[in-house]
Amino acid sequence: MSWINDVVRPKIKSLLNKREVPENLWIKDPESGELVFLRDLEANHYVVPNSGYHMRMSAPKRLAHFFDAGRYETIPLPEVAIDPLKFRDERRYTDRLKDARTKTGLQDAVLVGAGFVEGVPLVAAVQDFDFMGGSLGMAAGEAVIAGMEAALQRQQPFVMFAASGGARMQEGILSLMQLPRTTAGVIALREAKLPYIVVLTNPTTGGVTASYAMLGDIQIAEPGALIGFAGPRVIEQTIREKLPEGFQRSEYLHAHGMVDMVVPRHELRPTIARLCALLGPKAEAAPESQRAISVVA
Repeated sequence: MSWINDVVRPKIKSLLNKREVPENLWIKDPESGELVFLRDLEANHYVVPNSGYHMRMSAPKRLAHFFDAGRYETIPLPEVAIDPLKFRDERRYTDRLKDARTKTGLQDAVLVGAGFVEGVPLVAAVQDFDFMGGSLGMAAGEAVIAGMEAALQRQQPFVMFAASGGARMQEGILSLMQLPRTTAGVIALREAKLPYIVVLTNPTTGGVTASYAMLGDIQIAEPGALIGFAGPRVIEQTIREKLPEGFQRSEYLHAHGMVDMVVPRHELRPTIARLCALLGPKAEAAPESQRAISVVA
């Protein structure tokens, strides 16, 4: 019995009491290589404390950080046809969609919410780069348009957080058709004299920059974001010249008049609230008790 008491039982207890340690407790800064504790990063709005590098944020976390007290109403989005072209390359498109939905918890790349920012009512849409690179397909296009229509119905400003690798190739021409459709939505906002503010995050490229992402009344960029149509490597290979230092980054575009301002993430809320209050329809700020419509986890 001594062998059972001394060896077997302790091993069983150690297996039962073994604690699972999450693998992502530490995040590596892409610029400096510094390891940052995940909780510290979350508390700092996913901005690396020492280097100031702006990490990507998921759409739900972006909306929770953006709206007052993290409370907002989720705007319902229309359903679209799944895999209308029956596309398949190395894998079926439906399988890629299933994996992306499991990974992000989203139905597609764009999430739309309405609420208050510094007491100013507005509608905001966020592209999630983790969902197939934030690519613009029919569902994402319909989501952007649904957000614009909600802003029109409520007579509120519309804020777009763009992050995308471009059009979704698995949907072909149906994806490209979202460019003029979303542009028509921007025109409708302009005709209604409602502010349309775009926040360009890292990265914003491809067809998205050929449509709604570069049509804002005010163009804001987060620090260090890659913004452009084609990537720097493709441009260098095409023109066979070395590009300037910092080409297609937020600061370079601001210096050359392509964006209106570069705003750190911690200053986005007061900056956008001030712009919306200045440019939007005159309305009294809601009292604190009425600012939240629903809580989203």
